[in-house]
Amino acid sequence: MDVPLWVWGITVAAIVGMLVFDFFGHVRKPHAPTLKESGTWSAIYVGIAIVFGLIVLVFWGGTYAGEYFAGWVTEKSLSVDNLFVFVLIMASFAVPRELQQKVLLFGIAFALVLRTVFIFVGAAAIENFSWIFYVFGGFLIYTAWAQAKSGGHDENEEFKENSVLRLTRKVVPTTEEYHSDRLTAKLDGKRHITPLAIALIAIGSADILFAVDSIPAIFGLTQETYLVFTANAFALLGLRQLFFLLDGLLDKLVYLAYGLAVILGFIGVKLVIHALHENELPFINGGEHVTLVPEIPTWLSLLVILVTLLVTTWASLRKNKKDAQRRLGRAAGEPAADSAGRHIGAPGDPDADTAAAPPDPREAPVARPESRRD
Repeated sequence: MDVPLWVWGITVAAIVGMLVFDFFGHVRKPHAPTLKESGTWSAIYVGIAIVFGLIVLVFWGGTYAGEYFAGWVTEKSLSVDNLFVFVLIMASFAVPRELQQKVLLFGIAFALVLRTVFIFVGAAAIENFSWIFYVFGGFLIYTAWAQAKSGGHDENEEFKENSVLRLTRKVVPTTEEYHSDRLTAKLDGKRHITPLAIALIAIGSADILFAVDSIPAIFGLTQETYLVFTANAFALLGLRQLFFLLDGLLDKLVYLAYGLAVILGFIGVKLVIHALHENELPFINGGEHVTLVPEIPTWLSLLVILVTLLVTTWASLRKNKKDAQRRLGRAAGEPAADSAGRHIGAPGDPDADTAAAPPDPREAPVARPESRRD
């Protein structure tokens, strides 16, 4: 894929411009965005990402467009999973809702810079060491197994501060209270950082771990550095609005972790197969390529990713609907179930008549009037 330097320049300038617009247009003045505002801008950023994919289709062809869309959908899905951690961080530091946008936007900007560095390092490694695909593939398969084993995020889960945050608190004086949207405040003539800055550091350090998962995943779908960069950038843009749009709904995606495990595992296997086709390791097939298993085409990768996400979402919504009906049933006085799974008082239950019949008034205790003093 031949991408002229001027195209790179325009792309980077456009992405930076969108971040700057986001800051001055939405974040500079602290406020809690409405559902309408979040939904509108989320749709706009999704539309921009799709339009860019169509541009790739027109100028570089269907194969590269398919790789871009597969990478973008995967990165967007992983970003939604990352929102669970952002929710925990916001709750842990009690970040006021009107200030959460600033933390998220700064965190997104930091993540974009960090991932850009990781992308170019990964591209250089792929260019010089074909065996790196074995490493990426094995890591993704392990990540998929760990993701499936953990079952995702518990709604009662608490955020645990990492070593970076603990070191920051130890070295830099920190205020106990927020000071509007400022990151630092001067108290008793000494400069302190505010809890908002600590929350921002927490988001940034979490982004480092997220990049470790996402970069190998995207390289499993395309090795074109330009597509890897743009898929990551357009997945991160709009993440701030998505946070508020999905607020309160994240815990309903109960099967998202399993869906992402399937996707990461699939990409891991795809990487291992690609590594076998590019094999140069002398202890594997004498250093010769292994082509017994055909490589997975881009269209199949995109299909697997989309179907997995659709099934995951459908299953999550279905489970939530059943849980809601069960809660409504209990609230309406539906008979409880015994250890055998039968409703108490149901036909066939030996205690049915006793449990279902109203109490005998003759057996009710007699209320005696209390004596009173004249």
